[in-house]
Amino acid sequence: MKPKELKEINISNKKVFIRCDFNVPVDEFGNIVDDRRIKSALGTINYCLDHDCAIILASHFGRPKGGYETKYSLSPIAKRLHKLLDIEVLLAPNVVCDETINMANDLKCGQVMLLENMRFEKGETTNDKKFSKTLSSLADIFINDAFGVCHRTHASVAGIANYFDDTNKAAGFLLSREIEFFYHIIEEPKRPFVSIVGGSKVSGKLEALHNLIKKVDKIIIGGGMAFTFLKALGFEVGKSLVEHDLINDAKDIIDEANKIGVKFYLPVDVIVADKFDSEAVAKNSTIQEIPENWLGLDIGPATTLLYSQALKDANTILWNGPMGVYEMDKFSKGSYKLSHEVARSFATTVIGGGDTADLIRRAGDEDDMTFISTGGGASLELMEGKMLPGVKALI
Repeated sequence: MKPKELKEINISNKKVFIRCDFNVPVDEFGNIVDDRRIKSALGTINYCLDHDCAIILASHFGRPKGGYETKYSLSPIAKRLHKLLDIEVLLAPNVVCDETINMANDLKCGQVMLLENMRFEKGETTNDKKFSKTLSSLADIFINDAFGVCHRTHASVAGIANYFDDTNKAAGFLLSREIEFFYHIIEEPKRPFVSIVGGSKVSGKLEALHNLIKKVDKIIIGGGMAFTFLKALGFEVGKSLVEHDLINDAKDIIDEANKIGVKFYLPVDVIVADKFDSEAVAKNSTIQEIPENWLGLDIGPATTLLYSQALKDANTILWNGPMGVYEMDKFSKGSYKLSHEVARSFATTVIGGGDTADLIRRAGDEDDMTFISTGGGASLELMEGKMLPGVKALI
């Protein structure tokens, strides 16, 4: 069951509360280095402006420890929104203080106001009912366009929706698009359907793997998590990352894939280093010959070629997780080459997870992907077949 979409409800001349995900990366000086998440919300914001709405925007940013912290203020977000929208964006002094409430009450049609960091309020992460009700009192309409936090049962994501009836709440354009892409790609994919799963640990993607195995034709494994699978098959992997308590689970996943005829790809060679360092001595090694005191930090050239061949006939590709420590140039080649291969594909290509999206951007392949999700944890939970709390609250 899908939530109503923004175009299905009447918002003309109403005061609209839009939950966005403006949790963007910044440098050491607080400058925004990637505003993709902000730009992703512009469609919903502009639609509301076109319908003469007064708009209240809300988001979290970073991990403040409690109360107002200047380094986690949404001031840089307000400035970027002002530049992108070309209208004044009023920044509230805090989340729900008296001054903020008065600002919201006085907001006129065509004006945009940004609340301060939702996580300055303790009630946000505890989904406090009183806080949720106070947020809901600021507006007539609630729009959730924050896919990246829809897996969180937070006040401004899920709790607030309980105070709006079905005719006054909906999913924004970004959230609707995310749900649609993941639903179609997982439930109704064009085959062959290939899933690339990487990242450092099996533990974060165990449920997703169990769910994907029943739906895909091929699974390609990379990143640090590959070594737990290799260990499960009896290979010695030196000092590479291994989750020893999940070796049996890894073996079960491989056995399950073999049982139902899903092709399961693991690295045949890796780039190993004598230490976890960008200046470390590195070399290529087959998985049978990983030195005892070395660790694998990227897939090797033979594996890259193998994986590229596995993608040749794909009609749907779902990718979550890099193939190595792509942040270090020495260990980024496998991820970059695979990114180029996916970008060249004629398949429907969906990218999930913040690290994978960052990798695609660094590789220069953004424009050649069908869809790049704005959510990491949320996309994983959809891959696991779960109903997201933020989506459920809209239904």
